[in-house]
Amino acid sequence: MTSIIPNQKPVIRVSESGFRRSVPERGADQGVTVTAVGSTGLPAVEPLVTVTQAGETALYTQCSPADVEAIIDALEAAGGDVDDAADRAKKTPEAVVDHEPTATRLPTAGVPGLDTRARSVLGGCGWRRPTNPADYEAAAGFEPPDPEAVLELGASLRGRGWGDLCHDAPLAETWETVRGAAGSPVVVVNGHGTTADTLLLESAPFEVLDGAVALARTVEADSVIVYASAADDRAVDTVREAAANYPELPVGVDVVTGPPEYRAAEPTMALEAIEGNHRLEARLRPPGPEEVGLHGQPTLIHTPRTLAHLAVGLREGELPGTRLLTVTGDVDATATVELPADDTLADGLDAVDLNGRFKAARVGGRFGGLTSDLDVAVDPESLAAADLGTEGSVHVLAEDRCLVEFVGKTATFAAEENCGRCVPCREGTTQLAGLLRDIYDGSYAPEKIDELVRVMSTSSICEFGVQAGRPVRTALSEFEAEFEAHADGHCPAGSCLDPLEA
Repeated sequence: MTSIIPNQKPVIRVSESGFRRSVPERGADQGVTVTAVGSTGLPAVEPLVTVTQAGETALYTQCSPADVEAIIDALEAAGGDVDDAADRAKKTPEAVVDHEPTATRLPTAGVPGLDTRARSVLGGCGWRRPTNPADYEAAAGFEPPDPEAVLELGASLRGRGWGDLCHDAPLAETWETVRGAAGSPVVVVNGHGTTADTLLLESAPFEVLDGAVALARTVEADSVIVYASAADDRAVDTVREAAANYPELPVGVDVVTGPPEYRAAEPTMALEAIEGNHRLEARLRPPGPEEVGLHGQPTLIHTPRTLAHLAVGLREGELPGTRLLTVTGDVDATATVELPADDTLADGLDAVDLNGRFKAARVGGRFGGLTSDLDVAVDPESLAAADLGTEGSVHVLAEDRCLVEFVGKTATFAAEENCGRCVPCREGTTQLAGLLRDIYDGSYAPEKIDELVRVMSTSSICEFGVQAGRPVRTALSEFEAEFEAHADGHCPAGSCLDPLEA
C-alpha cells in the first residue's frame, strides 16, 4: 500500500462516519486520487470533501453523492488545479487552506469545530485512511518506543474517561506496578461506549494501537485486547482490520465486544465482560487489576483517548496538552473537538448550533455535574473544582428543559442499570429516584437527598455509585428554586405535567 500524502497529484478525500459507504475511489493512475477516510468528529459538516494539491486544500461541507461526483469532474476538467476546480464545481468550498505539502493531519480551517487552536490527537481523523498503514507510517507512526520515554510521559499523562483504570491520575506508577507484578501482563484498550473513544477506533485506530503497543512493550505484556461495545460494529470492524494491517506486530492483538450497557465500561466490569461472564459486577479492590486483573494476570486498562495521547506524545517528544470534548444534547448534531486544556467549555460549544436558548449543561458524562456556567477550563482540576465531571462531554439543555425531570430520569437510569453488587449504589439509587418522584407529590426533602448522595459517593465500590448522585447534588446547588416550584405544583420550564392537575 502507498501513502496518499499529497505531492503533485491532487487528492480528494471523502470524510464521514462509516468511511466505506459509497465513495467512488480512484487511484493516482487516473490523474486524481479519490479515497474514503473516517469521520472528523463533526457530523454536521459531513460528508466532508477535501481537495488537496501542492499544499492547498479546499473543504466542501455537507456533500451529497452528486456533489462528490461534481467535484471530481470539476477537478479533472481543471487539469488538477484546485482553484480552477473550485470555480468549476457547482458547490462552493467552505474554506481554502494553505499548509505544508506533506501534511499528515487535517488542516485547521474556517469551519466550525475544525478551527480550534489544536488538533493533534484528532489530526488523522478525516485525513488518513483509517486502516491503511502507509498513511500512518508517513505520519511517523510505528516507531519502536523507548520504554524509558514511555514511562517519562506516563508520569504526567493522566487517564481519560471513567473507563480508564487511572481516571484523572498520572499513569507511570500503575505501569511500574504492572512491570513488577507476578504473571504475564495484559493491556486492555477500553473503548466501550464513549463517543470520542469510538471515533478514535473508527477514524484513527493506528493512533490507539500504536499507544497500546508502546505500553505493552514497556511493561512486557504478551497481549493487547481491544474491548468495545457490540453496538459499535463499525468501530469494531475498523480496529480489527487495522490490527490485521499493523506491520510486524510485536504482541498479539484481539478485539472483543461486550454488552452495550453503560455499566459495562467500568474497568473491572469490562474485565468481567472480556472473560465472558454474563452477570457484570464491579470487582472489590484491593487488589486492583494492576495486580490481579484479566484471568488473574496483572492488567492495565486505558481508554483509546489515553493511548492516543501517548502515541502522539511519543512521536512529538511531548504530550499535546489537549482534551477531547464531545458536545451533545439540544444541539444540531453531536460534535467531538480537541481543545487546549486552558480553553473553556464554552469554546467547545462553538462547534455546534444550539436548538433553543442555552439554560444549563451536564458536564462530564452520564453522571456529570449540572451548571449554567461554561466559563470553566476543560482541564481536570478546573472541572473538579466546579464539581463537574471530567469524562469529556457537555450535554446541552435548552431553556425549555425541566431540570427536575432531567435529573429524575438520570437517577432512574442509575437505579435500573447499576450492577447491584454494593448496597450504597443498589439501594441508594433506588431511594434517590423515589425522593425525586416524591417532589411531584409535594414532598421535598433536600436534607435527605444531600445525605443519601453523600453516603453513595463515599461508600460505593466503583465510580458508577460514587458519581451517580452528582447530577442531583449539583442541580440542587444551583437550581433549587426549580425543585421548590415542583413541590408547590408548578414546573417553571412548562414541560412537566402539573401534578396538581393530573
